Amino acid sequence: MSSTDYLAVAGAGVEAALASGADAAEAYLSSGTSIEIDVREGEVDTIKSAAEKGVGLRVFRGRQVGFAYTTDLSAQGLKAAAQRAVANAALTAGEDFYRLPEVVPEYLQVDIFDPGLPEKQIEEKIGLAKQMEAAARTHDPRVTIVESSTYQDGIIEVGIVSSTGISAYYQGAVCGLYIALTAREGEDHQTGFAMDFRPRFVHLDPEAVGREAAERAVRMLGARSQQGMEVPVVVDPYVMVSLLGMLAPSLTAEAVQKGRSLFAGQVGNQVASDKVTVVDDGTLDGGVRSAPFDGEGVPSSRSVLIEKGCLRGYLYNTYTAAKDGVSSTGNGVRASYKGGPEVGITNFFLEPGEISPEQIIGEISSGLYVGEVMGMHTANPISGDFSVGATGIWIEQGRLSYPVRGLAIAGNIRDLLNAVDAVGSDLRFFGGKGAPTVRVSKLAVSG
Repeated sequence: MSSTDYLAVAGAGVEAALASGADAAEAYLSSGTSIEIDVREGEVDTIKSAAEKGVGLRVFRGRQVGFAYTTDLSAQGLKAAAQRAVANAALTAGEDFYRLPEVVPEYLQVDIFDPGLPEKQIEEKIGLAKQMEAAARTHDPRVTIVESSTYQDGIIEVGIVSSTGISAYYQGAVCGLYIALTAREGEDHQTGFAMDFRPRFVHLDPEAVGREAAERAVRMLGARSQQGMEVPVVVDPYVMVSLLGMLAPSLTAEAVQKGRSLFAGQVGNQVASDKVTVVDDGTLDGGVRSAPFDGEGVPSSRSVLIEKGCLRGYLYNTYTAAKDGVSSTGNGVRASYKGGPEVGITNFFLEPGEISPEQIIGEISSGLYVGEVMGMHTANPISGDFSVGATGIWIEQGRLSYPVRGLAIAGNIRDLLNAVDAVGSDLRFFGGKGAPTVRVSKLAVSG
């Protein structure tokens, strides 16, 4: 389907909703194709491909809102979905804050589609997965098992039309590599992984990803236990991204309005070290979650949530913005056409500093470099409390000395952010979240 076809179908959905008794309506049409290729021992293990297309209709009747979706894009299918949405609206509790966003003059042009990706042959994609596996194995002979060497990509098209005059379309793509492996020395086994996702196929580097996974596993061979104590802790970018994942929900207006955020009522207050700046940017160049507009047709934007430790604001969709009497930040995200717009993150990251990871480590006489954590899903996003298992490398006299395991780190995310005394220059993204190396002045580490 062309962009014109997308908008025509979405427009027909809006017309069907209005004809079925809606006062206002919105149609969100999306389609997606994806492929996943797993390689083991230099041979293709599995290939999975998927495709889906459908339209979600959101309708408004007075103070009530209803929703329905369908994969039948015929006139009859749209009419049936519209009637279901209107019937659903009659069953919902009314609120004064349901509304559709107004039309905007234009959207920012965001370069998120690789026109060459659809033309890539499957053999070339398989080749990347094979190169990644080979690079991991040749990097160190102690890499004995490659559990998965995976190539993935996806292409999405979105069209949105509303009765307020919005009519917008975009096409986006993402591709990436993931590898998980095991290194062995004697009876000691250690795992390693690495990933890299990009909007453009040409930017993927399978050999670098394979080597990184091998290095992560090999460096942990011979890991020993360590006595518990309070020490400076250097947090690997991937681990910091996990901590940011716990932080993200608390920075949405929805969580604040429902009393589920540790940052409620804190706008204008210092909530972290002045080294900490947290941003959500739906327009980020090279961001895998960048788009010209969100799931409601509101222009994507850059939102500075925490600036040098000071809380500046929250993320909004149209509904939560109406509740607070502010404008949407363009964070009405949708997982697919099967659901309405929820408040969510786009490219969410901790801004980098100017110091290298080597400098950050070099200033520590005794401490811990945390390379991996386990059990982050048990952290409490409302209170900010966490207690997770950890492995890493012990730091002595400014150098990574020996691997350690069987540790636990515990604390509160607010306390951790306030204790950040160095932020590295090595910002890395893992999907839609990113962080550099971070140093925390003191954290409880138990053996």
